[in-house]
Amino acid sequence: MGEQYGGDHQDFRGGEFRGPFTAKKVEYHQHGPAPTALDALPPKAAGFTGRGDQLAELLGAFDPDGGAAPGAVLVAAVSGLGGIGKTALAVQAVHEACDKGWFPGGVLFVNLHGYDDDRVTAEQALETLLRALGTSPEHIPNGVDARAALYRSVLAARERELGAVLVLADNASSAEQVGPLHPGGVRHRLLATSRSKLPQLGARLLPLGELSPGEAYDLLDRALRIAARDDARVANEGTAAAQLSLLCGHLPLALQIAAALLVLDRDKPVAELVAELAESGDRLQHLDDGERSVRAAFDLSYRRLPAEQARLLRLLALAPGPEVTAEVVAVLDGADAAPVRVLDALCRAHLVERGSGRGRWRLHDLVRVFGVGVVKGNAGLWEEGEAARERVLGFYLRWARAADDWLRWLPGRPEPERFADRAGALVWLDSERAGLVAVVQWAREERFADTGVRLSQCLAEYLDWRRSFDDKITVCGAAREATHRAGNQVGEAIAWHSLGIALQQTGRAGEAVDAHIRARDLLQVVGDRLGEAMAWDSLGVALRATGRVEEAIDAHTRARDLFQVVGNRPSEARAWNNLGFALREAGRAGEAIDALTRARDLHQAAGNRHGEALTWNNLGNALQEAGRVEEAFEAYDKALERFREFEDWYRAGRALSNMAIAHQHAARPAEARTCFLQSADAHTRANAPTEAAQARTWAEELTP
Repeated sequence: MGEQYGGDHQDFRGGEFRGPFTAKKVEYHQHGPAPTALDALPPKAAGFTGRGDQLAELLGAFDPDGGAAPGAVLVAAVSGLGGIGKTALAVQAVHEACDKGWFPGGVLFVNLHGYDDDRVTAEQALETLLRALGTSPEHIPNGVDARAALYRSVLAARERELGAVLVLADNASSAEQVGPLHPGGVRHRLLATSRSKLPQLGARLLPLGELSPGEAYDLLDRALRIAARDDARVANEGTAAAQLSLLCGHLPLALQIAAALLVLDRDKPVAELVAELAESGDRLQHLDDGERSVRAAFDLSYRRLPAEQARLLRLLALAPGPEVTAEVVAVLDGADAAPVRVLDALCRAHLVERGSGRGRWRLHDLVRVFGVGVVKGNAGLWEEGEAARERVLGFYLRWARAADDWLRWLPGRPEPERFADRAGALVWLDSERAGLVAVVQWAREERFADTGVRLSQCLAEYLDWRRSFDDKITVCGAAREATHRAGNQVGEAIAWHSLGIALQQTGRAGEAVDAHIRARDLLQVVGDRLGEAMAWDSLGVALRATGRVEEAIDAHTRARDLFQVVGNRPSEARAWNNLGFALREAGRAGEAIDALTRARDLHQAAGNRHGEALTWNNLGNALQEAGRVEEAFEAYDKALERFREFEDWYRAGRALSNMAIAHQHAARPAEARTCFLQSADAHTRANAPTEAAQARTWAEELTP
């Protein structure tokens, strides 16, 4: 966005006002000669880029043709985070409006220094503006009301003689500073910039967010080429430039500082600056070019916050995940409910933003870094923050454990607490997934290791359900590191086991085999036979994925026998199911049908309808290969009914694809096509785009 002016340029108290004519001075009533030209308005920002929609909206508000219309916009207020480019946008818009000849009476500019210790009062600002209009000091009365009345009168006279005037009041901190500067009439316009929204002005409010990735790239490239026309580092290192923009939070001030650092060192690759920012424990320390500082810009806003707002901002900076729900805010705050009034105030100050839905909040990435820095710099604040994080981790563990209980619940057992049903548990998990995955990373810190590991174990089943295997790899990796460091062999084995499942599901079967072997060996050492059986069973699945089917059959057989020894019938059912799958792949269809039938019966006896559905689907495949097609259709129908009951759309899609293949073998292409299309829909709902696309391709191949 080019140069940022907000609060950085010279004080305009006592400055000049000039209109857009240059030939001669004009006597302006008894107030002395009216100066000429627009000397007071800062120049356009060098390298200004983007903001097309916002610029168009401001120009629409300035358009004098709308001045006399009902509902005309007479006042506009641009608001946003410090360093977001408010002043640059406002100045650009004013220049373009003047270029259109809309304000023949001229432009007034005043910097209100709203976030400085000696901010300009409305009374002082009116004196500045009256002097700029040519009013002699001895004719300027005392008091806001008297000065405002004279100001409007002078502007009315100027409108009659020369035309409309545009007033730019920059860097306001409150409506109290700006309100008296309203020029009156229907032709004049007032534009204010502020770090806070100013709804009290009755203005067109234009909140400004960070730049788009493309706009951020353009800003960096233009800044370097302005300094040296042949500096093509941004163009030559496009990927690194995108990473740099992201690390700068697409914040214009941060981007300008990053560009300045590159300009100062022509030999420095963009990737080197990216590495410095990424590896730094405090990005804001680097985003300082000696004259401008992102931390200093944020600190101006932070120091003006009341104590309760400053405290909540610090705590929000410590929250896990990109955004937080009202529940988590309440836990951070140590209260029964989220302090909505305080959150709203922080939103008005643009230090907190509303998240992806109602009741969700987020911080700009660099504001989060700033808040963490404030906490780390004070021992008392640090301990307060650690206590808040401990509350959050405990909250997530309690609710995730209850949700996990619902996912594993079988009819006939006592219903878990906290949620009404399995669907409610899934809704909560979906809502909090990003925070849950992020908070498990705290397990790498000794203080939170034990709770973080237990939370990771509560998420394994859910992440399988939602096929969020990348998240599962992240979660299991943190748990594995924490348990290994603590010498917790059982916990480490569980982490390796869960990691192996996720690796296998993401196509990394070889790594999955290694992970399950590590889990098995650890469990053998500690004598955990049930855990060892589970590791053998999962090892068999990974071996089968690598084409080592006979070894897989041996692994599933070992798992089945161990489950029988420890008397765990539900797990024995899973081992029979996996054994049947491997036997079918080995071409032993009859043995596979026997194994899968045994698995189905055990699942039915345990009331595990989801496990039963898995087995019905596999049994359908075995029956189809054995030529028992009608029995296969019956098996697929039963599987599909149960998968839909559990809203397991991925496996419902698999069952539908299997059913479609059976229809093809039965020479029923229309039915096969319908099943493939239904499979595509189910896979889409399951966030499995590759499988959905494949099902649609197969359906198209069957189109008459």
